[in-house]
Amino acid sequence: MMKKSFLLFLLIFCSFAFCQTYKVIGIKDGDTVSLLMDGKEQTVRLAHIDCPEKKQPYGTKAKDMISVLCFGKMVSLKGDGKRDRNGRLIAELLLPNGINVNKTLVKAGLAWHFKKYSKDEIYAQLEIEARNKKVGLWKDKTPVSPWNWRKMKKEEKAINSVAF
Repeated sequence: MMKKSFLLFLLIFCSFAFCQTYKVIGIKDGDTVSLLMDGKEQTVRLAHIDCPEKKQPYGTKAKDMISVLCFGKMVSLKGDGKRDRNGRLIAELLLPNGINVNKTLVKAGLAWHFKKYSKDEIYAQLEIEARNKKVGLWKDKTPVSPWNWRKMKKEEKAINSVAF
């Protein structure tokens, strides 16, 4: 019943708000996609979440899941038009059937709630539920967050670049 109500709301909202849809033309990693917007490629960073990096455990699984969910499909965006420091549009991706791709990745244990940039309680709860169910990356005893992984790689690179 709740799902039907949401879909009805989405249909009504989009018809009044003139929601635009865009084709997903590329998957860069678990939390970054390319859309065709107004005839041009636009990179979108998924809001509220941070997926494992490509070389990190579950990074490929996150990319595979988002590929299955939305590659080649039409999606709408939910966001405030903000961009990250790399110029990527930050938004939630919504499929025509109402599925929120960002939330789906967290539910599947393939993304962390990115608390540094999001205070959304729904994402926080979805992460807690995935942890408790030990799905995806939460199967590991000590999963490493992507932000810590990036920090460790940056430190490794700095150490390796020091000339002796």
